[in-house]
Amino acid sequence: MRRIIMHWSAGNYFPSDFEKKFYHYLFDKEGNLHYGKYKPEDNLNCSDGAYAKHCGGGNTGSIGVALCAMGGYTSPENVGYAPITKIQLESMLAYCAALCIRYKINPRYCMTHYEFGMLYPKTSSHGKIDITYLPCYPNVKTCEVGDFLRQKIKWYILKFTNSAK
Repeated sequence: MRRIIMHWSAGNYFPSDFEKKFYHYLFDKEGNLHYGKYKPEDNLNCSDGAYAKHCGGGNTGSIGVALCAMGGYTSPENVGYAPITKIQLESMLAYCAALCIRYKINPRYCMTHYEFGMLYPKTSSHGKIDITYLPCYPNVKTCEVGDFLRQKIKWYILKFTNSAK
């Protein structure tokens, strides 16, 4: 595995069976982990069609994690009926850190779906808006979200590796 793509589901606070087809790991409102239909290793070779299709143009070698949230989101002024919760976000970031350790992924290769689309504008991921706003951290600007998330992942990695000593 070479990267982690972070998403919001644009739905309710709990994963549906439909959403589980697209992401490897999903986090509900309370921060509980739910497993998707596919394992990350299924995305090492996507030619057979049996993989988590979470990032158009970037599924191969990518782990898809999602916050079950942001249904009805249109803007920071209208976050919809299921805004991201702090415990949910922190649970996802801690798990991303554990995945980085397990798969030896450098945290700089943890990115939002939005960032992937900006980096690869000729893919179907271009124009995606997850994750561009954090209701639980409203002062973080869109252009800062990815770096903010990566810094938190790095913090969790340090916490985990120092506690293992």
